[in-house]
Amino acid sequence: MMSSLRKGEPVSPEQVEAVRRFNRFISVQAGMLREGLLDSPWTLTEARIIFELAHSDGLTARDLCQLLDLDPGYVSRILKRLRHADVVGRRRSSEDARQMLLSLSETGREVFDRLNRASARQTGRLLSPLPRIDRDRLVHCMSSIESILRQPETNHGGWLLRSHRPGDIGWIVEAHGRLYAEQYGWDITFEGLVAGIAGEVIAGFDPARHCIWIAERDGERVGSAVVVDKDAATARLRLVIVDPKARGLGIGKRLVEECMRFARDAGYSRMTLWTNDVLKEARRLYEKLDFRLVHEEPHTSFGHDMVGETWERDL
Repeated sequence: MMSSLRKGEPVSPEQVEAVRRFNRFISVQAGMLREGLLDSPWTLTEARIIFELAHSDGLTARDLCQLLDLDPGYVSRILKRLRHADVVGRRRSSEDARQMLLSLSETGREVFDRLNRASARQTGRLLSPLPRIDRDRLVHCMSSIESILRQPETNHGGWLLRSHRPGDIGWIVEAHGRLYAEQYGWDITFEGLVAGIAGEVIAGFDPARHCIWIAERDGERVGSAVVVDKDAATARLRLVIVDPKARGLGIGKRLVEECMRFARDAGYSRMTLWTNDVLKEARRLYEKLDFRLVHEEPHTSFGHDMVGETWERDL
């Protein structure tokens, strides 16, 4: 369901009612009002906590409260039930002995797998009567809703992340060509390569499997990142760039993190990317986000000798 409206300009009664009407509609469509989510014994909140734990190496109760914006007492009661059902286990953190990390037990993994399969079946039943063009339109509208409501959370010192709009692909090509020429002396063939990649992204764009994130600062584009598919299980991270005037604000890290989040939600289990050894800042970012270097190959491109690198990580 959509989150409550945040403070800002005055909100009209008609806008409030439109959001409430949509929330009521989507609650029924998604089966949120049933006593057990997806014909399971678990509530919506319990299932969401199971989902978060399934996609982490260990979270504290405080982490869950912050992730889901829930009251600590409420989370504590839910975790007590999940531990009693042997769905969630605890272990002491190796980095801070005062903290207890929560993770799914073997039983919990089985519960998550059943919920995940049931959710996929239910979503498939919801989408299957729609023609392809309406499915794509629906997914695009959902992406727009998510992007708009995320803006206050991703706005740091005047910058925000949003999904792509007309004109963004052209900017991505221009920014790559200009910035890499200025910083590394790469010739026009690099801009041609980026233009080709951008054309492929547009031609094969599937909102359910691909995403384009744009970073803006004070209304100006300053960064981008794209996810496409390499194969059914592997997402490919492409066209990551941050303008030098906007570096040091955490934009690159957030772009890649949002791409990883999208890829996990889209069903990918792995992410891969290609970069070059001269791009020191990018390499440090990928290392920080637990990507690992899996292949190196010298090449001469864009007027320079360098080493191409393939990096990967599990999602």
